[in-house]
Amino acid sequence: LRTPPQGVPRLHDCRLLFLPSFRRSLSTSPSKCGLFGKSSGGQEPQTLDDVVSLLKHGDCKRVIVMAGAGISTPSGIPDFRSPGSGLYDNLQQYDIPYPEAIFDIHYFHQNPRPFFTLAKELYPGNYLPNSAHYFVRLLHMKGLLQRMYTQNIDGLERLAGVPPDKLVEAHGTFASATCTTCRKSYAGEDLKADIFADHVPKCATCRGVIKPDIVFFGEELPQRFLLFLTDFPLADLLIIMGTSLEVEPFASLAGSVRSSVTRVLINRDAVGPFASPSRRFNDVLELGDVIGGVEKCVYKLGWKAELDELMAAEMKKVH
Repeated sequence: LRTPPQGVPRLHDCRLLFLPSFRRSLSTSPSKCGLFGKSSGGQEPQTLDDVVSLLKHGDCKRVIVMAGAGISTPSGIPDFRSPGSGLYDNLQQYDIPYPEAIFDIHYFHQNPRPFFTLAKELYPGNYLPNSAHYFVRLLHMKGLLQRMYTQNIDGLERLAGVPPDKLVEAHGTFASATCTTCRKSYAGEDLKADIFADHVPKCATCRGVIKPDIVFFGEELPQRFLLFLTDFPLADLLIIMGTSLEVEPFASLAGSVRSSVTRVLINRDAVGPFASPSRRFNDVLELGDVIGGVEKCVYKLGWKAELDELMAAEMKKVH
């Protein structure tokens, strides 16, 4: 396997260089969320119990969730970069020149078949949401969810019942598709029969290849991603789950809430700004198994019975 050819753009080559100045220009009065410890210097580190207290007492009402592949791997979906088990380490069967080619728009135009072979495996409906997805649904049901920003293309957030208007699928979705030639729009379901029959979907109008609205290397992020410009300055709590915070511009979002706002990382490892010795005093790290971290938070909030009932009701619909 070789690296992508020179000049092929990648998602992580993008940088939101304007974020710091934008944050300064949109700074607002401090939120109650995150105001623990002393007002200047020597602040006491926050804990998960502090965050739970704020949520219980209604001091945080505009929660943003950022999520990556780590919330879906417990559902059986492989992530991209984990050594040995990640998608990029197991793409030999697709006969592609380099791992990223399967999501490279230039390679797709030459040979779309490898992507559609993978799409058959990843297609929504093959896997079920887990407690992390339903935790976000519960935040919405309680009127606390400002928005969920997800890197995932598996559609498990939608399947768990998070409304589309509360979702920003930063790397795209299978829910819709577009002809690569005439730009005619299609519902994602229109492609399902062809994908599962191992056919490349073709446009009924021009016979061009229809591509799900997944963001490939070399493509711009969805317009909905720009909602962060208004969402993040208003947020009063940021929860980040199951992401390496390596792929830009998604990773930069972690730094775009006001400094007074608590950021909670539920993740296997400390990543991004949370791995820095100079991280914010009001950052809360819950490291280890992501599902375990979510369920610990749910238990402390007293929401376990509600989450269990919600998941049981949703599982009945599937079976």
